[in-house]
Amino acid sequence: MASVPAAGGHEGFVQPSSYLPNLRPGRPRGQSRGMNSRPPITAVDRDQRKGLKSIRDFLKVRTSYDVLPLSFRLIVLDTSLLVKKSLATLIQNGIVSAPLWDSKTSTFAGLLTTSDYINVIQYYWQNPEALSRIDQFRLNSLRDIEKAIGVAPIETVSIHPLRPLYEACRRMLESRARRIPLVDIDDETKRAMVVSVVTQYRILKFVAVNVTETQLLRKPLRHLNLGTYKNLETAKMETPVIEVIHQLVQYNISSVPILNSDGVVVNVFEAVDVITLIKGGIYGGIYDELNLSVGEALQKRSDDFPGIYTCSIDDRLDAIFDTIRKSRVHRFVVIDEENRLVGMLTLSDILEYILLEGEGDDARLE
Repeated sequence: MASVPAAGGHEGFVQPSSYLPNLRPGRPRGQSRGMNSRPPITAVDRDQRKGLKSIRDFLKVRTSYDVLPLSFRLIVLDTSLLVKKSLATLIQNGIVSAPLWDSKTSTFAGLLTTSDYINVIQYYWQNPEALSRIDQFRLNSLRDIEKAIGVAPIETVSIHPLRPLYEACRRMLESRARRIPLVDIDDETKRAMVVSVVTQYRILKFVAVNVTETQLLRKPLRHLNLGTYKNLETAKMETPVIEVIHQLVQYNISSVPILNSDGVVVNVFEAVDVITLIKGGIYGGIYDELNLSVGEALQKRSDDFPGIYTCSIDDRLDAIFDTIRKSRVHRFVVIDEENRLVGMLTLSDILEYILLEGEGDDARLE
């Protein structure tokens, strides 16, 4: 597996085609989207349909419980908790999200994610006179922040752990959530209780490990309606972090590719990088931290950062799934032979594709 150092840090680039050598089709490079013409159905087309149907059938007979590991820990935060304490809890436990619980009503109150902290930063950046009150700010006031800056409300979608995994995936797509809490009902108290949280990555890894038919997905990205290739938000190493945060909020995205003057990808700034950046400064030197350049901010990443995963439009979907099976990856940067940015492929894109592509034709394949 090839790994090349990336500028601004110690992380490297990893391409999924490294796992499946000599399987790239030798086609000329072109547009990243599929062609307008519809050629006759080939054996590769039929295999692609069979592979997608097998994945959907698998998701329909498995439950969210099946995805959970044998042992895991769950941290649930009360909505009355101070925001600064919630941040400290996430950092201390090495997590980037947590279910919220309203102890007054004994009900599930949504999911706290990095987006909520980014919203808080955006709010106080726009209203510096309110910064003196940040020590008293509690999680149950997040709705006020959302309304003030005009962003989507906190994620409240959930599902019963015994419902089909396919249903959980559909709910995630409909709500644009990247993870979904599992909420059960206690037999004795008849009250809701949070069991765990399932992420897109865990679901796709579960599929990659257990569905051998992913090997049938032999079409390259250039022939699939999969990923984003136009109007991409980008930044440079010299860009102030606060400008990138504005991009994350305004366009509701989770990452921004970092390019040099030639359009070559040198890094990616992710929403989770904000947590690392503000952990020592949100209640003191927050303005100093947010005025750092992207390059300076990325130097603060931990030593166990997994790196940046890349692919080309000629890489096949089976190679993508093989990468997900072997590595903890959350997105792929689509690049050309000279490492210039072509597009972005997220786990949301992949999940939407395997759920919806050709779904109406499944009955014909039975």
